[in-house]
Order: sequence, then structure tokens, then C-alpha cells
Amino acid sequence: MPTPTEFNIAVMPGDGIGPEVMTPCEALLSHVAAKVGGFALNFEMVPAGAALYRDTGVAYPDSSREAAARADAILLGAMGLPDVRYADGTEISPQLDLRFDLELYAGVRPVRAVPGLNYPLADPRAKELDFVLIRESVEGLFASRGKGTLEDDQIATDTLVITRDISEKLFDFSFNLARKRKDKGHRGNVTCVDKANVFRSFAFFRSIFDERAALNKDLGADYAYVDATALNMVRGPWAFDVLVTENMFGDILSDLGAGLIGGMGMAPSADIGDNHAVFQPCHGTAPDIVGTGKANPTAMILSAAMMLEWLGDVKSNEACSRAADLIVTAVDRAFESGDLVPFELGGDAGTDAIFKAVYTAFDGLQANQETAA
Repeated sequence: MPTPTEFNIAVMPGDGIGPEVMTPCEALLSHVAAKVGGFALNFEMVPAGAALYRDTGVAYPDSSREAAARADAILLGAMGLPDVRYADGTEISPQLDLRFDLELYAGVRPVRAVPGLNYPLADPRAKELDFVLIRESVEGLFASRGKGTLEDDQIATDTLVITRDISEKLFDFSFNLARKRKDKGHRGNVTCVDKANVFRSFAFFRSIFDERAALNKDLGADYAYVDATALNMVRGPWAFDVLVTENMFGDILSDLGAGLIGGMGMAPSADIGDNHAVFQPCHGTAPDIVGTGKANPTAMILSAAMMLEWLGDVKSNEACSRAADLIVTAVDRAFESGDLVPFELGGDAGTDAIFKAVYTAFDGLQANQETAA
């Protein structure tokens, strides 16, 4: 069977700064595809989000659901606006609908320090951080989304759900990722983050982890309680390789991880299932800086690189994988001098400056490759 070379990408710019970071990301992806060759990306704009709900009463139309389901991959900017909510007070969040609709159980949250920036931790090892948090994304406490109860304005309940089916897939994904990282020089270790000393659901979660670890004896496996993990993510995060945890715990810890590498504007992410995947920056819509040019597109660009890496793996397209590596290296090159500092890190580099720096760095890398060939 020939290797696929043309991919349809559902693009959901969303709300706030979502469109502002998506526009340069698309431009960079088109440029990279043309320069690297071996693949092409067809972008389809897909409406969804809080502004759409405000204007039409529908946040995620059926036509958008269908477009997402048939796409080869989904790129998402950011969704939600603080002043646009459902009647029950919850935020408009089609990005969560996507995860549940397409069973995107593995939320991949890399924590990798880009060179040339100052980070919160003083220890010099903080500049070399490179670990991954895997957040289960379709159950856990989030299984109660839209299903919680309120009794007589006195008692509110939400139920945490752990299933064997999703947990096995989640842990297999985590061990497979650790194996790929081990091939690149990382430890090859998976840490199960839970609260198994208190909750039956997490004891069950850990028991399934033990079963899947037994099938991956070439890799290390250990445990950590979530509170201790939060402590050690500040005290010594360089000891981690791959962490895997429940949905709500992962939601919280992934923000802590983003803080270690400079903030949400530097933190990419993916939500991956058996047949579909969504790639988006960890940041929100940041309505306070919309239109100012201050939005940092780095996380969006690195999320796009994750998309190309995933397409390279699942579609066996080496050109996509090569392009992903070039984009990540271009981001590093753009920042490594220390002169390019985003606004949220105290600098004055905005959307356009960062995009142009990465674009130029990519062209330099590509030119060097062509000369070497």
C-alpha cells in the first residue's frame, strides 16, 4: 500500500487569541510542507466555540462534528469566553466534546524547556527539562461533566469513573511513548500518578497499571501520589520521564508543568485516540490581550509539530516526521540566543516577531540540509 501524502486537517481557530495564533501556524505549516516535500496539507475551517454559541445558540454544530470526524487530524486554537456560558454556569467548551466524541483518551502534555529563556526554577537542570505528562482525557472526574447533581441546594455530587478498557489503552500508550523516548536517550520509565492510598477507584487504576507494566518489562515503572508529584514537579522535575494520571489530576499538573517552561504560551498538547487526534496549545483564549499582537504562537506551532509527528507515525510518512523535527529545531533556534522573549516572560516579542523568527530559522535549517545533500 502506498504511503499517504495528502492529509485533510480540520482547523478550529475558536475564540479570543485562537485565530491570532492559528493564522501564523497555518502559514508556517504550508511553507514547511512545500519546502520539505513528500506531503501536503489541506485545511478546512471548522466553526465552533463560545463566540459561535453567542451568535447562533450552537457551540458545536453537527456539520463541525462531522468535519472533525472525517479529518486526518484536527488543529484547534483555543475556545471559551468568560462572559459566554451555558445556563448552568459552565463554560462553552467544544474542545471537551471533541475528546469525548472521538474517544481521545490520551492527553499528551510535553514539558520541554526551549533554550534561551529564563525559567522559574533556579537550578540549572531546569533549562534541560524534558518529560511528558499523559492525562487521561475521557473519564475520571470529567466523566461527570454535565451529569452532576444538586440536591435541595445543599449537596452537590460529581462521580469519578475509571474503566478497565480506557485505562489499559492509556497505559499501553504511555509505555509505547516511553519506549520511543528511550530510543532517543531518555530513561524509559513510566510513573503512575494516583491517590491509591485513599480511593478505591485509584487502587483499581494502579492495579491495571501493574498489569500493563508486566507486559513491558524492558521499561521502568513506578508510582507516586498526586500530592507528592506536585511537590516534586517543583523540587526535582528533571527526575521524571513519562507520567500518567487521571483526568482532573492531569488537568492540574499539566498547568504546573507549563509553568516550569515559562507558561501556557510555550506549552503544546495533543489529545489522541485510536483513530483520531486533536492538537492545540495548552493556553486559553486570553481575551485581555486580543488584538494587541501579544499572543505567543509558540505553543500552537509546537502543537502543529506534534500533529506532523503523529501523522508521520500513523500514516508511515517519513516526510511528516522530518518536518516535525525541523519545526521543533527551528523553535529552539529562534529562541536560543535569548534575544526573543515573549511578553508573558517579560519581553516584547509578540505574535508576528515570534512567527517570523521561527520561519526564518526553519529556512536556515532547510537551506543547510539542501547544501549538505
